Amino acid sequence: MKILFKSASIFAIVGICTTFQNCGSSNARTEEEKQPASPVHMVETFQIQKALLSSSIQIPGELTAFQQVDLYAKVSSFVKKLYADIGTEVQQGQLLATMEAPELNAQLSGAASKLKSQEAIYLASKANYERLLETSKTPGTVSQSDLDFGLAKQNSDLAQLEAAKSSQKEITDTKNYLEIRAPFSGVISSRNVSAGAYVGPSGKGSEFPLFTLVEQRKLRLVVSVPEAYTSSLNGSTTVTFTVKSLPNENFTAKVSRQAGMLDTKLRSQRTEMDVINSSRKLLPGMIAEVSIPLQSEQSGFVVPNSALLNSSQGLYLIKIVDKKAVWIPVKTGNKTAEKTEIFGDIQPGDVIVKAANEEIRNNSELKNTTTVTL
Repeated sequence: MKILFKSASIFAIVGICTTFQNCGSSNARTEEEKQPASPVHMVETFQIQKALLSSSIQIPGELTAFQQVDLYAKVSSFVKKLYADIGTEVQQGQLLATMEAPELNAQLSGAASKLKSQEAIYLASKANYERLLETSKTPGTVSQSDLDFGLAKQNSDLAQLEAAKSSQKEITDTKNYLEIRAPFSGVISSRNVSAGAYVGPSGKGSEFPLFTLVEQRKLRLVVSVPEAYTSSLNGSTTVTFTVKSLPNENFTAKVSRQAGMLDTKLRSQRTEMDVINSSRKLLPGMIAEVSIPLQSEQSGFVVPNSALLNSSQGLYLIKIVDKKAVWIPVKTGNKTAEKTEIFGDIQPGDVIVKAANEEIRNNSELKNTTTVTL
């Protein structure tokens, strides 16, 4: 009797457990049926087309004087008087300083005396030859050898006269070097001597120039343009730049000269722009922040920056071919904050993934795509 009671109890417990298990399974299936299906991820694509992409690069540049020269003394002498100082604005040909060299005066007096002596000798030999020539018209009065000697003496004295004139002119020109004049209009940026100082072309007194003259009303903006951007510049390119002393002002300049070769160390091309500086706000030596526009010469493929996949293997675009993702290796050209010019195995009208990422594997199938307009 006890055995029968225990068996009935076990069957009852097993039945209750089975009932609860069936109820739990039924409830689980009901909860699964109530949950909504996961949304299908949609991949945005676009059709690639060719276009011109304009951008700019920021490069530091330097403002230099359009003309700058150090003025030295050509003759050993003493500074007599200075007519200009640092900051003096001078005009072309203006007298800046005078020097004195007493020995030049003595040399000039000697040259003048020698010139007068040679003039007298030449006039005498000339008159003698003319008399011989006139007398020789009577046959038998003057031999041919005397006539030839008279002509040779005249020509010799004429040569000596020309040499005396050249000697005097040389000393006169040398004396003119005692006056230092401005070779062009500009501003004196340095003065290294005072009145009474000894100056000369060599030795003591020649270490420093008397003056340094710079042209300020026209400057050169010098920029070293990297190799990758040299093809974007030409004679009509206009750049803008700013300087730290005038941060709220923008200045413009046009490309005037290009070196035509790359610097072997920097791999860049020296490019110069002429800057009109009538107000003299800008100074030679200033560092400028130059914005150079980059305009593609020919139209190329332009894509949003998000379409570029920068993986460990390289740079790619993801192209859709027969509903499959194909990674296309590309190279980049000009760039802006939003778009990039690319080069690769791409044709107009190809469908490209707008937001590329490595989750879209190469040759993976993409069924859910939508084409958008850029």
